[in-house]
Amino acid sequence: MDNVVDEKKVNQVVDSRNGPRSDHGAHNAAPGSAGRPDAPGYELPLLLFAGFRSLIDRLHDELARQGHPDIRPAHGFALQAIGLPGSTASEIGRRLGVSKQAAGKTVDRLIALGYAERADDPGDARRKLVRLTPHGLDALARSAAVFDELRASWADTLGHDRLRELEASLRTAVPPEAFRLDASSWLGS
Repeated sequence: MDNVVDEKKVNQVVDSRNGPRSDHGAHNAAPGSAGRPDAPGYELPLLLFAGFRSLIDRLHDELARQGHPDIRPAHGFALQAIGLPGSTASEIGRRLGVSKQAAGKTVDRLIALGYAERADDPGDARRKLVRLTPHGLDALARSAAVFDELRASWADTLGHDRLRELEASLRTAVPPEAFRLDASSWLGS
């Protein structure tokens, strides 16, 4: 399997030194492990994104089957941003990297779907908190259980040791500040 990325499904990658690539995957002349050339650099983010996407798609298929057909990936980020104690729309916006108005629209949608509610802040009568409803808490609990099942499936496919090694390698390579909920800032929404 020379080229894992199906070039018909992604934009053509252009090597700025040599123009469009035509070697279909062989990038570095120095061999990687097992004497094979290293994959081209663009393949790593595509594989990571495809792995993320497959996990999220499978999660949402299962959540729909378990009674949460309307929840979307962005809602999961927002539910996490709300948190167990509740948060203001401004706090949710900051955590998601969006404006208070954009956070308010997401909150309105979560309220309409029954995942969140607005409540008075017991510590400040001028503030409104957004809190998770039992339906929202159920979605988060089911998500955690499904993620455990998906991880177990990857362990079955890759082997438990290889998956632990992959996770440890990613923890080493990914800086701690990258663990944020504000995916919209780099996804452009």
